[in-house]
Amino acid sequence: MDPDAAKVLRRLTRYGHTAYLVGGGVRDLLLDRTPKDFDVATSALPQEVRRLFRNCRVIGRRFRLAHILFSDGKIIETATFRRDPAQRIESLPGVIAPGIPLVRGPKPVKLVPITDGSADEDLLIRNDNVFGAPYEDAVRRDFTINGLFYDLERGQVIDYVGGMPDLLHGVVRSVGDPAVRLREDPIRILRAIKFSARLDMGIDPDLYDAIVRHKSDLGRAAKPRLLEELLRFMRGGAGHRSYFLSWDTGVLAELLPELAAFLDDDAPEAGLTWARLALIDAMHAQGELPSDAVLLSALLLGPLEEAIEGVRDPSRAFEDFMFELTQRLTLPRRLKDRVRALLASQRRLRSGKLGTLPRRDYFPEALALFMIDHQARGEKVPDWAFQESGVSAAPSRRRRRRRTPR
Repeated sequence: MDPDAAKVLRRLTRYGHTAYLVGGGVRDLLLDRTPKDFDVATSALPQEVRRLFRNCRVIGRRFRLAHILFSDGKIIETATFRRDPAQRIESLPGVIAPGIPLVRGPKPVKLVPITDGSADEDLLIRNDNVFGAPYEDAVRRDFTINGLFYDLERGQVIDYVGGMPDLLHGVVRSVGDPAVRLREDPIRILRAIKFSARLDMGIDPDLYDAIVRHKSDLGRAAKPRLLEELLRFMRGGAGHRSYFLSWDTGVLAELLPELAAFLDDDAPEAGLTWARLALIDAMHAQGELPSDAVLLSALLLGPLEEAIEGVRDPSRAFEDFMFELTQRLTLPRRLKDRVRALLASQRRLRSGKLGTLPRRDYFPEALALFMIDHQARGEKVPDWAFQESGVSAAPSRRRRRRRTPR
């Protein structure tokens, strides 16, 4: 348990507010994993939190969140309990004697949508900025394993949604009807895949079927969020399994049809894509994750090289390949240009004729991509590459030639 998160929980409780550790922090602690962050849910309103903590700032327009800042750069995100205005709860969950440090309702809370949920109805969440009670906050979360609360004062896990059994059995299951929950927020499709891959859990059959059935709804999600989740697949150390699940469910064909078609061919070059993803996962395990530009380049290297191979104008072919992808995912121009530079440098790196390449600011990233690709092919990385990776860790500046006075 993070001591600063504990400090936040204790102060909120001391001043009469209900406060629990929530979400991924509880899940990861129960799985004996190190949480990436610790989030707090409380009955205190954002301005009340701000009055209790001098190191607090309130952010957000649509939904106000309190960020409590600490000297080491850590942020404890504190949110007021919310509820989903589009759903009602059929019966309030009772609390039973724990026996073990677990408090829960006699059975998982049943959600009843206020809308009829017809196929042509727009269920996309646009406003959930409504404060509520703890059990209402739990049932508005995406998956049962993310709907657990931890009461620090009593040392109890509070489960309103049946998350503990799913955690113990290794199952990613939606809170409520999976079809409705995915249509409310299609990003949940990618989150389900991410949690299944990263936590090595199975996907509940009903949720899996809903993912396959509603994958086209991803076109309605915010495009920057789509790109961020695709990058998180690789940043989290489970890129290989995440992209395999995406390909298997047809999700990849919705977001990256260029890559999906390339993998469908099942050619040796397609196998290299899976090998690169496995190497990136290994790098993550060693704490050596490369930049987003290298991650995206390694992912798309196969179909990109196939697209520019043998053409008279590789630059134009690159632009044609990236045009629809950029529109689909709102790829930042800076990131696209960096991918172009890394791709263009690979031929020179493979020939070993570097010329002025080591003086380019992107050279360390180009070299990282070269080494990933080389190892994916089962080839020995040249000694000069290891030497350059040490020497060129920081970009060098090109010296200006002094003009000779006439």
